[in-house]
Amino acid sequence: MEWLNAGIAPLKDLIAFLHSKTRTNDIQKKQLIIELRDNLNVFKNGFLNEVSNDRIIDLLSNDAIHHAIKQNFPFKRLKAGIIPEKLIYDERNKKYKGWSTDRLVDKIDEKIVELKNIKKMNNGSVLEVKNNISLMMSNLYYRMKLLADFIRS
Repeated sequence: MEWLNAGIAPLKDLIAFLHSKTRTNDIQKKQLIIELRDNLNVFKNGFLNEVSNDRIIDLLSNDAIHHAIKQNFPFKRLKAGIIPEKLIYDERNKKYKGWSTDRLVDKIDEKIVELKNIKKMNNGSVLEVKNNISLMMSNLYYRMKLLADFIRS
């Protein structure tokens, strides 16, 4: 998780911002923001404590996303509009320019499900899989960070 080293300081500010955004009467929105905040905290603390990818995958949650989908929650209530290029700080996220919150949340959910399934398919560990788990984890982290940056904008 060396890729997270440069992003620890801005991540603290982003997590603090997300914490402030949980003060809302919209329960669905609150649950989604808490889940995003908690997942970013998992990455931050996992990096600081040199936790394995297996453990981080176990701790990542997408329950609030699934609950919101079942409730037909319009994800644009997190942030309406599309992601502008000026918010994309990492080259890997350039392809998300013009995406809606709904589309990005779906992509985040897809990756969490994929990582959890890969782990299940390989006897509960991603240690010896053929997938590039480190790249998948960093891509997921940067997608979640982009979502948080977009909500903050």
